[in-house]
Amino acid sequence: MNVREAIYAHIVSTGTAPAVAEAAAIAGVEVDAAAQAYRDLAAAHVIVLAGDSTTILFAAPFSAVATAFRVHTPARAYFGVCAWDAFGVAAALGRDADIETRCAWSGDPLICGVKNGRAFGDGVVHLLVPAAHFWDDIVFT
Repeated sequence: MNVREAIYAHIVSTGTAPAVAEAAAIAGVEVDAAAQAYRDLAAAHVIVLAGDSTTILFAAPFSAVATAFRVHTPARAYFGVCAWDAFGVAAALGRDADIETRCAWSGDPLICGVKNGRAFGDGVVHLLVPAAHFWDDIVFT
């Protein structure tokens, strides 16, 4: 298993992102090699790190920090990076999911999710940043 696979396996099984030492142990590599893999994955826009650290913020579609998009599956709950990625969590897992979120304008709860492989809900995702500029400041996006 490589470090990328170790990161995602840990997130899927625990709902949290692994520290570098945990990913190294899972992947069977030295901690320094895992740290370099984290930096390489961040440079390739596969994961997002907190500043210059090796602490994972996002491994899309999963968020390692609390967001407004809680994804409940039969096995466990996860946070989606954004509204779009909340549906991506269900797709990545191949599972039904209920997404717990609220309208950003009104604060009203939104009922949405994935059932039998199909999205449901009446919400609309509004992207404030054009896709060509997502990575200008991915945390803001």
